[in-house]
Amino acid sequence: MQLEFLFRPGRTGPVQHVHLTVGSRQVPLLLVRNRRARRYVLRLRPDGSARIAIPRGGSAEEARRFAEKSIPWLERQFLRQQAQANRPREWVAGSEILFRGELTRLEVDAEGQNVLFGGEAVRVNGGADLRPAIERHLRQLAARELPKRVFELAAQHQLAVKRVMVRNQRSRWGSCSRSGTISLNWRLVQTPVLVRDYIIFHELAHLKEMNHSNRFWKEVERLCPEYAEAERWLKLKGRGFLL
Repeated sequence: MQLEFLFRPGRTGPVQHVHLTVGSRQVPLLLVRNRRARRYVLRLRPDGSARIAIPRGGSAEEARRFAEKSIPWLERQFLRQQAQANRPREWVAGSEILFRGELTRLEVDAEGQNVLFGGEAVRVNGGADLRPAIERHLRQLAARELPKRVFELAAQHQLAVKRVMVRNQRSRWGSCSRSGTISLNWRLVQTPVLVRDYIIFHELAHLKEMNHSNRFWKEVERLCPEYAEAERWLKLKGRGFLL
């Protein structure tokens, strides 16, 4: 790594610029001392550089080691950036979208009033971009289907869920609180059934293990023996959703 020192006044202390090798990239890495940080935090910035906050009592050397261990995470973030750049902003007649794990073409009826896809019909009010109306419809589907499926799977395995929320999460597929509330990303209606159920089982497993320990993954495997297949799908095709 090449290192140069800068100083930024204010709440943050000295800034160190490091170049980190990520795949074929030389990524500028800013090491910034932050008195208010409680842990090392690494972020990929829109300009392709990365920033790591050094907490009180931390060291630049430890920050660099943390960054090096996080190279696989940075590689995934670069793939997400690329997917975001290549992702069509608008959905128009003829566009293909994922619905229940299958690519389906958007068709507009003869009257130009409904978009048809995957057995669904969505009313549109003119305009070339069909995405807002379709995403609104998908969120409504998710709000109806996902909570019902959570309670079905929880009942099958004698697990107690207090509440299910369907949200527009941008960085995760689901979460589980210590109080027993499970939150799910509405985009799960676009994934295959196996992936949808795996995410639900993943969060149900957190009702027993609020961590990602070996015991947690054994519980996931007990609930969803095919979870590795779902994980592969998420790694290959799921990155473009959470943007």
